[in-house]
Amino acid sequence: RWWESSPGAWTGVLGGRVWTLRQDPDRLWYTVYGEEEEDGRPAEAAKPDGAETDQILRDYFQLDVGLPALYCAWGAADPLFRKVADDFPGVRVLRQDPIECLLSFICTSNNHISRITAMIERLCQAFGRRLCRLDARPFHAFPSLSALAGADTEARLRALGFGYRAKFVSGSARAIVEGLGAEGLHRLRAVPYAEARRVLCALPGVGAKVGAGMGRDGERGPAAGADGAARQQVADCVCLMALDKAEAVPVDTHVWRIARQRYGAALGGRSLTPRAHQEIGDFFRGLWGPRAGWAQAVVFCADLRKGQEPAGSRDRAWGGRGRDSCGNGPP
Repeated sequence: RWWESSPGAWTGVLGGRVWTLRQDPDRLWYTVYGEEEEDGRPAEAAKPDGAETDQILRDYFQLDVGLPALYCAWGAADPLFRKVADDFPGVRVLRQDPIECLLSFICTSNNHISRITAMIERLCQAFGRRLCRLDARPFHAFPSLSALAGADTEARLRALGFGYRAKFVSGSARAIVEGLGAEGLHRLRAVPYAEARRVLCALPGVGAKVGAGMGRDGERGPAAGADGAARQQVADCVCLMALDKAEAVPVDTHVWRIARQRYGAALGGRSLTPRAHQEIGDFFRGLWGPRAGWAQAVVFCADLRKGQEPAGSRDRAWGGRGRDSCGNGPP
């Protein structure tokens, strides 16, 4: 939910506020905007508490994670990582809100990045609180669970072009409201990785099967054989990017190809099955250690640069500049 609003400046929504971020070699500069007035007047820059906003950014970019030592350890264990590391310094996994992350990744099923981005924008405009307007562009908070758990939510989402995903977005929102609750979802940050993934896989659109073939609104769902691995991938994306499970390695067909072609790992047979997903994740955890998901982010970014993004790959949000693999540069 970030866009380059001017050269080198990125504007987006974080923590229910609108921010503009700009980075130089030593510092990250930010502006936080106040909410729009009731009469629709443009928002003026807020005067937030400096310590509070600094902590929000430190948490979001996980700045307490020391990348230089990790890059050196990953490079020592993996010659391929060492080869690409200097071109991709400071790659960090963002610590996203669990609800926003979960429902956004449910939208990625059998989808591509530009369409996913447009769908999330429509979701926020239809169900989220309006925050402000900048340069004629409106910004909305991500919807609350209660806003997405209504009886008419699925129909409204289908009207917005969500297709078969509408059932899973509304169903997961309702299941969380009626079950573990928003706080319970956040508390998964404190449980082991396997337990967090098990809980996520019980939710519609994560654990529930997505039927193959043509849906009632004319959109074709994913192939049945890929369904189980796709569900594990959604759970692992949320575990890595929202629930503090740095060992989670989301595996899509692109990562599967990296494992087989770049690393020579003959894992999981001839298709990406749940077993292949688990074996590839275990392979990378054995190679890179307890922050394997972070190391995978670097290798994934490097491999994407070799050509165009492959169809069906998951949207990932990794950003920031930092030190190189031997510790030079800003933190």
